[in-house]
Amino acid sequence: MKDDLIRELNDRFAESTVEEVLQYFLNEYKGRIAFASSLGAEDQVLTHMIREIAPDAKIFTLDTGRMFQETYDLIDRTNARYKMKMEIYFPDYKQVENMVNDKGMNLFYESVENRKLCCHIRKIEPLHRALEGSDIWITGLRKEQSVTRNNNNLLELDENNHGRLKLNPLINWSEDEVWDFINKHKVPYNTLHDQGFPSIGCLPCTRAVQPGEDVRAGRWWWEMPEHKECGLHQK
Repeated sequence: MKDDLIRELNDRFAESTVEEVLQYFLNEYKGRIAFASSLGAEDQVLTHMIREIAPDAKIFTLDTGRMFQETYDLIDRTNARYKMKMEIYFPDYKQVENMVNDKGMNLFYESVENRKLCCHIRKIEPLHRALEGSDIWITGLRKEQSVTRNNNNLLELDENNHGRLKLNPLINWSEDEVWDFINKHKVPYNTLHDQGFPSIGCLPCTRAVQPGEDVRAGRWWWEMPEHKECGLHQK
C-alpha cells in the first residue's frame, strides 16, 4: 500500500517545485509531519520555506552535546529571524554516561562500530522520540552530497523509523541552487560555511575540507566514503 503511494506521489511531483511539494505535504499531513533540521545550508532553506507555507509545522533539531558554538548561535539567529522556537531534543544522559565510561570520551576515532554507537545514542534514539506522532518527516538530503545519497528519491519509505515516510524536497537541487536561494532571501546560515566547512556535524567529527575535496570529506574523515552516515539516513 505504501509502496504504491510512494510511486504515485514521486511520479506526481517529478516536475514540481520545492514549494509545491512542501505545500502539498504540509497540508495533507498537517499535525502528522515534522522537519528534522541539521541546521545545514539545505535545512536553513527548508526552514525558510516551511515557515512561509505552514508557520505552525513542527521544526526540531538534535543536540548531541558535542556541537560547534557556531551551530548554537545559528539556532538563536534562526529563531529570531523566523519568530519561532525550534524544538531541541537531547540524548538520554544515562546512555551517554554508560557509553563514555565504558569506551572513552573519543571512542568514535577507534572504530566504525564505536562511531556508529555514538551516533545511535546521540542522534538516532533522540530522532525516534522527536518523530513520535508523525507519519512523515522532512529532510534536507540532496543526491549531490555523497555516494551514500545518490540513490535517494523525493519520497521514500523509512524502514528504520517504523515505516514512516521520508520527504526529501531538495533531493535534486545543486549546491549552487541552495546558495543562490540563501543569498536571495538572506537566509541565516552557519558561519563555519565561510571557513571551509560545507557539511557540519559534531565538533570532534567535522573538519574543514581542502580545495577539490568532496563536500562530505570533512565528516568522519578517517572513514571510507561508503560509511559516512550517522544512521539517520542509512538504508
